[in-house]
Amino acid sequence: MKEIVTVAADAAREAGNFLAKNFGRISRVEQKGDRNLVTDLDQTAEKMIVEKISAQFPTHSIIGEEGGKQGMKSDYLWIIDPLDGTHNFIRGIHVFGVSIGILYKEHFVAGVIYMPLENELYVGEEGNGAYKNERKISVSNTADMVQSSISFDSSIRYSPEVMLKILKQLSVQVFNIRMFGSSVRALSYLAEGKIDFSVEFHDRPWDFAGGVTLIREAGGTITDLKGNDILHSTIGYIGSNGFLHKKIREIVRF
Repeated sequence: MKEIVTVAADAAREAGNFLAKNFGRISRVEQKGDRNLVTDLDQTAEKMIVEKISAQFPTHSIIGEEGGKQGMKSDYLWIIDPLDGTHNFIRGIHVFGVSIGILYKEHFVAGVIYMPLENELYVGEEGNGAYKNERKISVSNTADMVQSSISFDSSIRYSPEVMLKILKQLSVQVFNIRMFGSSVRALSYLAEGKIDFSVEFHDRPWDFAGGVTLIREAGGTITDLKGNDILHSTIGYIGSNGFLHKKIREIVRF
């Protein structure tokens, strides 16, 4: 597993540094679906990551946000988002990063998040803890909803009736609410205790894959919206410090 984590970290750094170097230099933006954008830089960064993984582990399976599925027969599966927070990146907002999650036989075993502009590398490895720039991190110990700081899904337009109802319920029970427009930022902050829980309703696996093992190894809990285990096909999640998970589930009934 050490070799896999090393390759993931190196690939995330290489792609992230490429994005940082080209921040503000986008030459092409395309629309894919309802107000969902992709740039030429997303695609180049993903290619860099895939090439690095394939060179070391040619038989491993890969799912990339921009490149689809490759060789889906291995027990090992890599899930990649080369640029999480694309809309922030396009608008010149410094909140974006790279996400790489690794599963073995459908179970998340490692994850890496890299925030290039801050030079923050987060690594979670099953049984080996969670780290930020090689310093061990852990979730908060906040157990009171009134004291909690949270992250909420910014894509309310996809299901406004349900999400606004839940947002209203949360707003009167928590201390404050943030919308980062980037799951890697929300999950990395959750892992190091800067926020206490995060709710995303429409995130795809590549958006959160890098954070699953990170959250668990930092002492937190991450499930799908119904409280079930996260799979490579899961859409939406609740991530928390563990203390608040049951209370959040009572509110988030989706």
